[in-house]
Amino acid sequence: MKKTKIILFDLDGTLIESTDAIISTFLHSFDEMNFDFKGTSEDIKSLIGYPLDIMYKDLGVQDDKVWDFVDSYKRRYRIISKEKTTLLENALEAVQLASQIGRVSVVTTKTRMYTMPLLEHFDIAQYFEVVTGRENVQNPKPHPEPILITLEQMNYDENSHDVWMIGDTKLDLIAANGAKVNSVGVLCGYGEESELKEHTNILKYDALSAVEFIKDI
Repeated sequence: MKKTKIILFDLDGTLIESTDAIISTFLHSFDEMNFDFKGTSEDIKSLIGYPLDIMYKDLGVQDDKVWDFVDSYKRRYRIISKEKTTLLENALEAVQLASQIGRVSVVTTKTRMYTMPLLEHFDIAQYFEVVTGRENVQNPKPHPEPILITLEQMNYDENSHDVWMIGDTKLDLIAANGAKVNSVGVLCGYGEESELKEHTNILKYDALSAVEFIKDI
């Protein structure tokens, strides 16, 4: 029996370009919280994909202040996220093709509160069966839990389904390996090619070329 394909997409750096929105919101929160940030925009960019609390800690915020910074971030991001975020090139075509050849969901570290308005804004929410965000799991990527929870909601059966995770950072690929599913790393986002190669042997330029590869399997 031919297996049904399940295709899971990461969001930031895989389907959407949100660098300006994220970096500007971090800088805004540093100003609002009177934090003397010693790093650069590149330091922030290098952490995109991790949960906000981990990002702030790695950027020098004290543990007992982290959630105040996260609250500051969320207040600002809610206002500017749509105007400062775009779909990546070929992302719409990637999602449309994926929905034609299989079942499709999103696995992101962004919360659903901010993910769903973006998906609706770009008119692609209807393509996804499940959208798993940060608040839906105890352990975010690179832990396999977000993938496993998504598959559970999709009534995954290893005898009936062939699962692929498409993502742009090592977090996506490590999570896929932990969940024992296939993965494709894409080079259109935040991960370095050499780093992605450590966790998957399949690399493609963007989400569309990844889906085209899966289609031909």
